[in-house]
Amino acid sequence: MCREQEPDSPSHVVGRQLAEAVKNLVALWFSAVDDVRPRLPPRQIRALEAIARRPSLNVTALAEQLGMGLPSASRLCDRLEAAGLLRRYVRPGDRREVRLEVTEQGRRLLADVTERLSLHLAGALDAVPPDRRPRLEQVLRAVHEAGTPADTTPGPDLRTGSGADGEDPAQV
Repeated sequence: MCREQEPDSPSHVVGRQLAEAVKNLVALWFSAVDDVRPRLPPRQIRALEAIARRPSLNVTALAEQLGMGLPSASRLCDRLEAAGLLRRYVRPGDRREVRLEVTEQGRRLLADVTERLSLHLAGALDAVPPDRRPRLEQVLRAVHEAGTPADTTPGPDLRTGSGADGEDPAQV
């Protein structure tokens, strides 16, 4: 839950700087996603990531996690299954519940996204002066530990934020 802060408070100023840095990170993620083949929409990549993190996820839970309706989630799964990236299966003791599983091909695609993102991030980190990297790592760790996992909170389409305004993420 967001609490009101004075626009010039130190936390608010740092929050704005962090927001700009996050836009840059999101742009790097989209760039990595755009580089993989088969080329998938970001929402399908997010779905595969969610399923890979939570084995045996069902379509209802996936829809909730991605903040979409059940019919949309089901169609998304249809597309992923047709591409050979996802498999649906029924547990032996409960034939009513259909579970989702990322296939080996889907795991390779996710590994490719991660590798490409790592390369993009390494390039960005190379621009950070070595004496500022420990502080950046400390801030990123603190934000990670304090934050809610992004995949559990539905959000807007982040493609609208360019983040390419030259802000240095190390300024956080």
